[in-house]
Amino acid sequence: MKQQAIPSSLIERPSYIEQITPYIKKNLIKVISGQRRVGKSYLLFQLMKLIQDSEKTANIIYINKEDLQFDFIKNANDLNEYILSQRKAGQHNYIFIDEIQDITDFEKALRSLLLDENNDLYVTGSNAKMLSGELATYLSGRYIEFNVYSLSYPEFLSFHHLKDTDQSLAHYFKFGGLPYLINLPLNDQAFEYLKSVYSTIIFRDVVSRYNLRNSLFLEKLVLFLADSIGSLFSAKRISDYLKSQQTNLAPNQIQLYNSYLTSAYIIHEAARYDIIGKKIFESGSKFYFENTGLRNAIIGYKPNDLGKILENVVYNHLLYLGYKIKVGTMNTQEIDFVCERNGELLYVQVALRLDSEATIEREFGNLLLISDNYPKVVVTNDQFTGNTYQGVEHINIRDFLMRKRIG
Repeated sequence: MKQQAIPSSLIERPSYIEQITPYIKKNLIKVISGQRRVGKSYLLFQLMKLIQDSEKTANIIYINKEDLQFDFIKNANDLNEYILSQRKAGQHNYIFIDEIQDITDFEKALRSLLLDENNDLYVTGSNAKMLSGELATYLSGRYIEFNVYSLSYPEFLSFHHLKDTDQSLAHYFKFGGLPYLINLPLNDQAFEYLKSVYSTIIFRDVVSRYNLRNSLFLEKLVLFLADSIGSLFSAKRISDYLKSQQTNLAPNQIQLYNSYLTSAYIIHEAARYDIIGKKIFESGSKFYFENTGLRNAIIGYKPNDLGKILENVVYNHLLYLGYKIKVGTMNTQEIDFVCERNGELLYVQVALRLDSEATIEREFGNLLLISDNYPKVVVTNDQFTGNTYQGVEHINIRDFLMRKRIG
């Protein structure tokens, strides 16, 4: 690979690099997954530079399926032949493949290449269903996945050279954390860029990939989800509404379209979980946008939506910290997020502000009904007199987003 393939200036994202570097030279496929434009390619460049800095003669083979010069690599055989032509015998070959889902039967080539222990494989992809399905089928136990998200709030501050202020937080809520925004003013010009990213994802990663005919409904569904952050999703309710508008679409088809959106990482699903019965409900999930900037670009940014955006941002930060997140129910009460990481639980309630005794009683009271001793926190956009309420911690959103550990 030519040296100029690595950009001259790279803003590091150390939290991801620290996760991946222990697996360098390990005979495992390192899969870096996430929505388009969240910075997966630049993570590959950072890994290449790290390898080159420690091994001056490293043989790095780089394929970017968004680059026309690699358009000839269309299937597993093309991929295998190209890499075999570039590899060097008797030494480690560091193989980086960007947007691998654009190569037909890619998993067959990876399985073959993995037979040579000198091949160190790194791939990125923007389709969750395909990556998890094909790799699990053909390479079970031979790959490890790293999920990459839009910039966290601390990363956003670092990328944009901002201090942690209310104004910075407002920018983060409004424009989200796509890395390329550092090249644009945070105004309507940024929204034009975000709209173009959204269109690319919708038409390349959903409509084209799944050969959808009803793209108009798909976009209406995205708008519905954008307006319904924090609400329980009901395919039947949407179907009934569409019938009233002279549009017939069965609930199972709505669910299918929804799965395509999650596969493209536009939205994330939080399943509903019975805290008492310890079981997951089959319906009634909530959906949150991978990037609030994309959400705002397509539906508009309105002050009345601040509560929804706050909840979405809290959800995204918990994902970034490595939690698996569900929506908790306990009889008639709801817990916004039941989070699990390394066998430990965390319960989180989100409220825009604690402006009345009734709100304080509801947000803290629901958490106090949980009988275990795992950490419980309430996150709000306002300050609160005292750090706890009967042992439940209150955290202002800016403090929450700056934390690497909660509870």
